[in-house]
Order: sequence, then structure tokens, then C-alpha cells
Amino acid sequence: MSTNMSETNEEKCAERARLQLRTDNKGWKKWGPYLSERQWGTVREDYSQSGYAWGSTTHDMARSKAYRWGEEGIGGISDNKQHVCFAFAFWNHKDRILKERLFGLTPAESNHGEDVKEIYYYQDATPTHSYQKMLYKYPHAVFPYEKLIEESRKRSRQEPEYEILDTGVFDKDEYFDITIEYAKADEQDILIKVTVENRSKTTAPITVLPTIWFRNTWSWGYENYKHKPTLTGIGNSHIEVQHRLVGNFNLYAEHSKEFLFCDNKTNFEKLYKSPAQSLYAKDGINDYIIHNKKDSVNPLCTGTKAAVHYDDIIPGHGKKEFRLRFTNTTPEDAFVDFDTIFQKRINEADEFYDEIQEGVKDEKLRSIQRQAYAGMLWTKQWYYYNVFEWLKGDPSTPKPEKSRMEGRNSTWKHMYTSNILSMPDKWEYPWFAAWDLAFHTLPLARLDPDFAKRQLLVILREYYMHPNGQIPAYEWSFSDVNPPVHAWATWKVYEIDKKANNGVGDTIFLERVFHKLLLNFTWWVNLKDANGNNIFGGGFLGMDNIGVFDRSSDIASGHNLEQADGTGWMAMYCLNMLRIACEISLKNPVYQDMASKFFEHFLQISGALQALGENQLSLWDEEDQFYYDMLHKPNGDAELLKIRSMVGLIPLFAVEVLTPELLEKLPQFKRRVEWVLKNRPDLASLISSWYNPGKGETRLLSTLRGHRMKMILKRMFDEKEFLSDFGVRSLSKYHKEHPYKFNHHGEIIQVDYTPAEATGDMFGGNSNWRGPIWFPMNYLILDSLEKFHEYYGKDFKVEYPTGSGNLVNLKESAEGVAKRLLTLFVPNNDKKIPMYGEYKKFQEDPLFNKNHLFFEYFDGDNGKGLGANHQTGWTGLIAEIIRHLHEEIDFNVTAADGS
Repeated sequence: MSTNMSETNEEKCAERARLQLRTDNKGWKKWGPYLSERQWGTVREDYSQSGYAWGSTTHDMARSKAYRWGEEGIGGISDNKQHVCFAFAFWNHKDRILKERLFGLTPAESNHGEDVKEIYYYQDATPTHSYQKMLYKYPHAVFPYEKLIEESRKRSRQEPEYEILDTGVFDKDEYFDITIEYAKADEQDILIKVTVENRSKTTAPITVLPTIWFRNTWSWGYENYKHKPTLTGIGNSHIEVQHRLVGNFNLYAEHSKEFLFCDNKTNFEKLYKSPAQSLYAKDGINDYIIHNKKDSVNPLCTGTKAAVHYDDIIPGHGKKEFRLRFTNTTPEDAFVDFDTIFQKRINEADEFYDEIQEGVKDEKLRSIQRQAYAGMLWTKQWYYYNVFEWLKGDPSTPKPEKSRMEGRNSTWKHMYTSNILSMPDKWEYPWFAAWDLAFHTLPLARLDPDFAKRQLLVILREYYMHPNGQIPAYEWSFSDVNPPVHAWATWKVYEIDKKANNGVGDTIFLERVFHKLLLNFTWWVNLKDANGNNIFGGGFLGMDNIGVFDRSSDIASGHNLEQADGTGWMAMYCLNMLRIACEISLKNPVYQDMASKFFEHFLQISGALQALGENQLSLWDEEDQFYYDMLHKPNGDAELLKIRSMVGLIPLFAVEVLTPELLEKLPQFKRRVEWVLKNRPDLASLISSWYNPGKGETRLLSTLRGHRMKMILKRMFDEKEFLSDFGVRSLSKYHKEHPYKFNHHGEIIQVDYTPAEATGDMFGGNSNWRGPIWFPMNYLILDSLEKFHEYYGKDFKVEYPTGSGNLVNLKESAEGVAKRLLTLFVPNNDKKIPMYGEYKKFQEDPLFNKNHLFFEYFDGDNGKGLGANHQTGWTGLIAEIIRHLHEEIDFNVTAADGS
């Protein structure tokens, strides 16, 4: 069936119509931004004996080494299996190498872990990638590679990172704004435009190299992949692309100087001082342009990597546009309809987002939200990792050490990933992370519900999930344990999709996920409840350095850590599964038994948290009125680790409301609930209820009710503790003056309030949970407050902020926290954008501040953005926050006090 939609058949929203053609990553989504931004330094490319991935393949090696498991590029696209790749390289006529890939520091080079040192923005994208736009800022001066490394190495953990703006290369506006755009004429017909704008008053030269290549599948010794695809230059007009699996294409280039060809093969002579395996290795185009080595490219104009060569001089404040077309057709004139199609796709993108952003009137907020969505879509990546093959090595490569078969990820030999996945950040985290991915799916569900659902389903498939039921964490260690948030995300995505589908929910999706999550839930119960008392451990659970110890490692022989967050997460997991089971039961009553199972399991966990029964130790501290982790010692003693952290807030997340309307539709489940209330008074005491005349009783299931909930909220809303001007901190500011100290065999281990980057090296030191603000946890807080409000109603008041005398209902308190999160992105009363800190260029220059970065986390005191700065993954939740605020209130973007 042809999917080239005619004008007469187009629906009101063309992008929605394209999405409805099919639910998978084919058709209009076959080609997209599926390249990584950093393949070097990844676990997949590491075949070293040491297992130090950052040293196995470095940035400097990357231009010369053919990758085994994926490809990288600037503003790149590929097909959905990354066979054919396209991206850009640039040269300012001063650098010692082509700008083929984004540069950043390794953990050994930086004082706060790996970090990209470039300025670029994802400006726009549609979910079918019918239109995409990004901006890269490239200095005229020599790119400060060495200076960034040298200055960063001088800095201690107590100092901030040394950033590219600190080098001064952008101070005089001597740089190019390079805008990369794609517009699809059809599913496999892609128009490509790159616009180079000189922001200086001085004329400057630029070389632009649109580059097409094949992922190397033929060099590893496998019979099924020995066929080598070809690129062939036809004059200066176009390059023929022939790939047995993908098909035949043409890359047309307007007004090109020449075509340059080499092979995507490793330069063994350069890297390993061994005989060359190709006359024209991967770095041939670099050597031709930079070193004028004419013999480094193939004069026969054929190969597996090719670049279109453009040289130009851009006058001061001038610009130049370069146009290409990648297509499976053979048009007589590839550019006759170029501008018309481009404008049409831009108009359709505007139409799509006008629908998505209905109700958001403020242009600044619309821009933040749209670029958050753009980042979510640009950070899709084809992720390929066959663990068994990776462990044993390839037939044509040196056999790895035997120890490799017992090393990293060796218990995950079943795992075989080859999917388009949503990445946290395609440079800093170019690998899927299980719990990050769950949060990604919420904003993605607004744009493309089918893609969001596929993300949740795929990591539960048998080729991801361990046979024992564990969900893989991330490629550095699949066996690490992430918080069990997938049931929560599944329900949220289901609700978003149901609302968008006129109240019709995809219960088949729910049922598929539910069955797999049953396996995962059982894994948690069997492995993480060490004492069989419904109090759970789990390890670091995503919050890297939040505890006294590295919670992923064994503390000491005979010691056991029971975690308030692990237990809170499991209570939440029970309620999420209960809600899903109830929804499926409306169509298939058999699932009422599963609803009953999770109802009772929740009560057991909640009872354990409440320390019901004789001789039970409690994670709740009556003196502090807060939840803490508990350390059990070999002599039978137990000690609460009194760190006031997000760990103690997580029990807040376990909340669900059972309405009488729902229970009436589920008679078997209702009978079981009533039986428990009548015959188990110990468990019945854990359930709150209120009677609504004419309707019946509404019941609240929560680990926090009444007094404990009020005490947690009192501390959470206290600006001297958790509540910052910019959201809820991960560690109480109380510890600034009162650091927690733990005596471990005579050694004092201290936990301080650290609002910015980590000052220690636990988990590499590139993230910090001892004070900063993290969006995923804040979003869960907002969601929980909304649920509590659903039960308690508008007349239930809390003081917000604590000590202010300002009484608000729980919904209003959620709005107050949401507003504080949003103020990170918008100018305050001093016309400063908090997340950009001291950087005037980001604050004041309209060529910078009209674009938006999405930081991994934020300083708990001043709101400065920290960590990865393209983490639209979970910081993209700001799009959801903007949406929720505008669904309910007329929002003043400068408000931060919830009033």
C-alpha cells in the first residue's frame, strides 16, 4: 500500500495521520535520528582486558576505528537498523581534526565525571521525523580540545566544571551557527538542509562535509554478513547507495565541489602499527581535508564512506545554505520542489504542536515545552548489543581473555538488543537506562503513544528481561537494581493514551505488560526481601550516592541494610499493579483475583512499614518523625541511619484511591476487600475511608496516612530542609549545619548537604543525590500529592511553605512545587534564568537564551543546571508540568511561592 498521502486524503492534522498508518518503527519512522552522539567510550566497544571502556576507544581514536556495535555523528540520521548512516562534519580551517563528532571529557579528565564540551540544541522534531531541526555552534578559533582537558584536570571535586564558555572562544561572537534540518517528502525521500550563519562581523571560511556511510557489518567474520555494500559517485551530481538489506538510494548534492570516498574500516597502521587492511581507511576524508593527503581517498569514487565536499567563505553576518536529497527515487531535478516540501513539513509540525500545546499561551513556555519534546524525539537511538557475541568475540578478531566470560554482564548472555530506544542523553548516556526510560514515556505518550508503549514493552521482552525476572539496568552493569517504576509508567501512559483515544483504553497493552511485571515483582520479593518480613533492600536504586555507603556493594560480612526507599518502592509497585489489575478486570473479571493478591500484599508491606505486630523494628523514627534506612549488624543489633534524604520521602509515592464506583464494577474484589476489613482488623487499620451519601465508601490505600503523612509533608515543605526555591531537594538542608556521621569500625563516614556536584567519587562522581533537585523524583511527588488530594479533597489543608502560615489544599501544594520547578527555565525578577548560573552568554544573548538546555539535575540552592545538559530524558518531564499547570490554572511564570 502506498503511504504517500494526497491532498484529498489528508486528515486535519497530517502528522497525526502519518502516525496512524502503523504502530512500529517502520514506514514514516523507518528513517530517523537513530545515530548515537558518542559510540567511543561505551561498554559495547570495549574489548580490553581491564574493562575500562573509556580507555579502550577514545575520542582521538574514534575517527580511525571502525565500530562494532553502532555509529555516531553530529545531527545524524539512519535507517531503523543503522545500516545506512548520514551525518555532518565541519572544518573551520584551523582545527587539527575535522569536527565529525561532539567532543567531551572522560571521567579521568574531568573533575565531575564524563561531560560533553559543546554547545548544541535540539530545536524541533515531529514523531515520524517528517521534520527535524537542530543547531550546533562552532567557533571560528581553534577548538579548545587541549585547554578543556588541561584546565579540567587542575580542578578539584570541590570546584565547578570547566566549560567551553570559560575558554572564551565565544566571547567575541566569532562562531558559526550551523542549523541542520530534515524534511521528508515521503517515507524514504528525505530533504536535507544545512544553513551556516556567521555571527561575527569578520569573514570566515568553512568546510561542510555531509557524510554518508555504512555501519561495518562485513569485517567481523560472519557468513551472513560478508556482503559489502557500496557507495559510488556519479559525476558531481549524486552518490549511488546500494545495500542488500536496505535497498538502493541516491544522495543528490546541489553545487558540490567534489565527492570524497574511503572505507569504514579501521586504520590499523595508525592505531596499532600493524599492516593496513584498507588503502582508504575510515579517517581518509579527515586526512585529505586536514593534511592534504590526496592518496587517502579513493580516486575511483567508490567505497563504504563518502562525503560531499563544500568549501565556502561566509561574509560577516552572512549565511550560506547547502541542500541535499536522500531518496529511493530518481527525480529529474532533485531540488525543484525542495523549498515547497520543506515549508509544508514545517507548517505541519506547527499544526501538530498547536494541537499538543492547546491551552499554553505564553510563548516562552511554548518554546520550552516544544524543545523538550524535540529533545525527546532527537534522542531516540538504535541500540545494538548481543551480549553473548560480545563476550566470546568475533571470528575475525583476536579472541578475548577467558576471564571476560565471567566478567561484566556475563550473567546476561541471553540479552540481544536491536531496537530504537529512548536514550537519557545521546552523548553522556548513549545507552538505555531502565528507570530513566520509564519516565521518558510520559511526554513521549503525548506525541506518539504507540512508541511510548513499545518502549515499556520491549525491555520486558524475553531478550531483555533476565529469565529470573530482573529488568536490566544499564550496560555498565545490567545486574544493578533500578527502582521498580515500570508499572507506574505503564499506568500513566495508558491514561494518557486513553484520554487521547476518546476514553478507549488499550487493555491489551496493559495485559501484556502486566504478565511480564508479575515475573519482575516475584524477582523482587524473592531476592530483595532478605528477611522475609516485607521490608526491602535493593541497592543504590538509582540514587547513586544518597546513602552512607555504596548501597550496590556488600557493606560488610553479616551486615544487612533494610531500605525505606526499597520498601516504599515495593508498596508503590503493589498499588500500581493493583490499579492495572482492576482496569483489566473491567473487561476480564478473572483479573479480580490478581487485584486481591496485590491489595493484600500491599497491606503486608504497609504493615511492616508501620511496624505492626510484636517485636517489630520500625524504619519510622518517632523522635524525628521521618523514615530512615536500617542497618542490621552481626550481633543482632540494628541502627537507623538518620540521613534526612529522598529515601524517607519515597513512601509518599505509595498511594491509590479505590472509589465506590470502581468497586461496584468488581464484585469479587469488593467482597475480598470487605472480608479483610471485617476479619483482619490489624490490616483494616491501614485503610482510611470516608462515606459519600448515595455513593458509598471511598478508600485510601497508602503507606502514609494521617499523622505520618502530615509530618512528612511538614518536613518536605520546609524551606530550611527539603523545599528549595526550585523544587524539592534530594537531601535536607538540615545537614548543612548538622552533617550525618557514621562510625564504621573506627572510621568516620560523613554525609554533608552538597547542593551542587558531588565532592566524592562514589559512582564516578558524575551525579549527586546529596542536595540537588532531580525532576523524576519531583514529578512523582507531584503525582502523589494529586492522588492524596483526590481522596482528601479541597478542605484538607497543609501549611505551604512550612512556617509561612499559608494554608493550601494538597492540589495547590503540588501546583506550588510545580511552579518552583518551572522557574528553573524562565527569567526571574532579576531577568536571570536560574539554570544558567553565572554564564552571561546563556543569560543575556538572544542567540543563546532563546534555546533551551535540559540539565540532568539542578543546584539545590541556586537552581544552576548540572550534569548532562541534553537530558531531555527525564528533565523533559517539564513538558508535562507545563501541560498540567495550564490545564488547571492561569500561570504566572515568575511565581515561586505557590500563592
